[in-house]
Amino acid sequence: MKQKIVYRILLLATASLFYLSCKKDSKPDGHLQQTNAYASDVVKKWLGVQLPLLYSPPASYGINAGRYMAYCGVAVYEAVVPGMPAYQSLYGQLNDMPQMPQTEPGKTYHWPTCANAALAAMTQSLFTFTPATNAAVQKLEDSLNATYATDIGDTAIFNRSKAFGKAVAEKIFAWSATDHPWSSKSPLVLTDKSPGLWWPENNNPSIAGGLAYWGETRTMVAGSIDNVTSTPYVYNDADITSTYYNDFKEIYDLSKTLTYDQKRLAKYYDDPAVNGYPSGASYISVFKQILEQQNPALDISAFAYAKTGMSLFDATIGAMKAKFHYMQERPFQFIRRVIAPSSDPAIWWKPFIATPPHPDFPANHAAFSGAFAAALTTIFGDNVSFTNSTYKGQMIDLGNGPEDMGSYSYKSFNEFANAIAISRMYGGIHTRHAVEEGSKQGIKTAQNIDSKVKFRKQ
Repeated sequence: MKQKIVYRILLLATASLFYLSCKKDSKPDGHLQQTNAYASDVVKKWLGVQLPLLYSPPASYGINAGRYMAYCGVAVYEAVVPGMPAYQSLYGQLNDMPQMPQTEPGKTYHWPTCANAALAAMTQSLFTFTPATNAAVQKLEDSLNATYATDIGDTAIFNRSKAFGKAVAEKIFAWSATDHPWSSKSPLVLTDKSPGLWWPENNNPSIAGGLAYWGETRTMVAGSIDNVTSTPYVYNDADITSTYYNDFKEIYDLSKTLTYDQKRLAKYYDDPAVNGYPSGASYISVFKQILEQQNPALDISAFAYAKTGMSLFDATIGAMKAKFHYMQERPFQFIRRVIAPSSDPAIWWKPFIATPPHPDFPANHAAFSGAFAAALTTIFGDNVSFTNSTYKGQMIDLGNGPEDMGSYSYKSFNEFANAIAISRMYGGIHTRHAVEEGSKQGIKTAQNIDSKVKFRKQ
C-alpha cells in the first residue's frame, strides 16, 4: 500500500515538473501566446525614432515618404504574422515580393522581439539620408532587447526571435531595392512651354529623375493604380465661362478673401522641407498618433502599418504618374498669364504657400490623404475620433504675431482627408478639379488594394 502511495506521489511530481517546464516555454513568448496578446509599444517606439529623422531632413529623401512606411509596415507584419492564426503572409500577393523565412515548427517565439529586430534593421537600411540614423537605431534596439530578454528569461527563445525578425527584414529590404528603375535615368528636360502646360517657377527645365519618373516606381500591389485616374479639364483661356478658366479663377478669387482659419489650415498641412515633414511624411506622424489614441494590440498595429503604408505608397506613385502624363499648369502660371498679367515680377500673383516643383493635376496630398483615410477606415471603422497634433508647439505668424500651430480634431478619417485636400486650394497651389479628382484617385487606389490583397485567411 505504501509503495502504491509513493508511486502515485512520484507520478504527480513528475507530471507537475513536466507541466511547469512546458508552461515556462509557452508563457508570453511563443506560438501558444499569440501576437494579439502583446501591446503595440514596439511599433509606436520605432515610429517615434523614425519621425525625428523624417522631420526637416538634412538631405532630400525623395518624393515618397510613404515608401518608408510601406516597407517597414510589411516587414513588421511578416515578422509577427506567424503568431496571428487568422492572418497570412503577403507572399504571392505583392509585386515581386520574395518568399519569407519560416519559423521553426513547435518552437517558441516572442513577437515583440521579432518586431523590434525587423524594424531596427529596416530603419537602419532605409533611413540613409541622415547620419543620425545609426545612433538612434542602436539606442532603441538595445533598450528594447534588454527589456525583452529579461521578460522572456530564456536565451534560446530570445535569440531565435531576434534572428527571425532580422531575416524577414533582410528579405524585405532586398526587395525594396528593386522597386525604382528611375534611379539611373537622366533628368527630364522640358521643352514645351505652350499655354496650359506646366513649367517650373524657377524656370529650370531640367527635372531630376527621382521626381519626374516617380510614376514608374513598382507598386506594392499589381493593378492598384489601374483605372483610378480621371482627366483634367480641356484647356481654354479665351472663354471666361469655360470650366478650365473658372477652375483657376476660383483660386484667384479665394486668395483675395482668405480667412484666418483657411490660412491656418493651409499652413498646417503645407509640410515644408524646412521645419516640417516634406513629401507626405506627416502621414506617418498621424499614423503614430492614431495608434497611441486607439491603442490596438500588436497584431492590428502591424496589419494597419502594412495596409496603410501600401495604400499611401501606391497612391503616390499613381498621382506622380498622372501628373507627368498630363503636365497641367499650376495656378500661378494661369493667373499670371491670363487673369492678372503683369510684366513686373514684383507684383506677380503669389499663392499663400509655396508651389511644389511638379504639375497640378492631380493634387498629391488629396491623393495621399484619400488613400490613407480609406485604408484606415477599413481597419478601424467609419466614425473614429482622433486628434492630429503633428505641429503642436511649432510657432507661426498669420498676421497677429507668433502663435502655436496647435492641433486639429476629427470625427473620422474621411473628415481628416477632406481637410487636407481643401487646404491645397486655400494655399493657392491646386485647382478644385485637381483636388477633388486627386481625392477620388487616392480612395480608388486604396479600394483596389483592399480588393486584391487578402490579409486574413479565407
